[in-house]
Amino acid sequence: MRDKRSMSMHVAVIAAALCCAALASAAVRADGPALPNNDGADGILRVCADPNNMPLSNDKGEGYENRIAAQMARDFGYKLEYTYFPQRMGFVRHTLREKEENTQRYRCDLIIGVPKGYDMTSTTQPYLRSTYAMVFPNRPEFASIQTPDDLLKLPPDQLHKLRFGIFTQTPAVDWLLGHNLIDQAVSYRVQSGDPAEYPGQMIEHDLRAGNVDVVFLWGPIAGYFAKRAGDSVRLVPFPAQPGIRFDYTISMGVRYGEKDWKDKVDQWIGANHDKIDSILATYEVPMLKPVDVPAPRAGDASQ
Repeated sequence: MRDKRSMSMHVAVIAAALCCAALASAAVRADGPALPNNDGADGILRVCADPNNMPLSNDKGEGYENRIAAQMARDFGYKLEYTYFPQRMGFVRHTLREKEENTQRYRCDLIIGVPKGYDMTSTTQPYLRSTYAMVFPNRPEFASIQTPDDLLKLPPDQLHKLRFGIFTQTPAVDWLLGHNLIDQAVSYRVQSGDPAEYPGQMIEHDLRAGNVDVVFLWGPIAGYFAKRAGDSVRLVPFPAQPGIRFDYTISMGVRYGEKDWKDKVDQWIGANHDKIDSILATYEVPMLKPVDVPAPRAGDASQ
């Protein structure tokens, strides 16, 4: 099994989708020189975000990361400002690590979603633990599927006709390989060159059009777009389990060397888990109980 996978933050990524985890760019490590503090002392919370990565963020402020940032700014009594850049190769370098022209001020000071232990930033305590999920049409032939393993119990002639939408370098690849279904995969690139593309298109476009029959996505993305699709689809999350890892914890990212600022953000997260959970619930994010897990490598937990 491969240990290195893509989420956004997400994640992401992760994209990752994470979201989140397409944040591969150079950064100063914890043992590097101390950096100037940009801790909001001027009354501004400067956030680094993707302009088109729902449900995490967009430039209209509609994502759950936008809402978490807005809540933090209100609680700090700060004005909220954004630096937007597509959350893929070069994201950290062009946001958290880039200074405004002719100044010593960085363009932004906080990334709302990175995998816990992500080595391109210093990471706070986690505020979200979620998992990958499968989404499929709400049709009678799929009525028996209540867990991922139930998919494997479908009649062989039905199972082996299905097309599975997956992002490369994600846990779904290993899962399909382990069950001899990888030949039925329809692969998508984690980092598209088109900033207008977003992971939820697998549900909104390809699943609806019948180009794929089942899609595998990072849970926060799957939950949001499944909700938008209404009763036409169903979502089944992967439980935390030994073997292939589907669950990841998400933290916030700051620059290395800015301990006071990291402590301030950490304290806010610790005191506001209920507010954060309430925001995440409105986006149908599949949430797991927090646990201590090994830190992911760069590239984990994105799409």
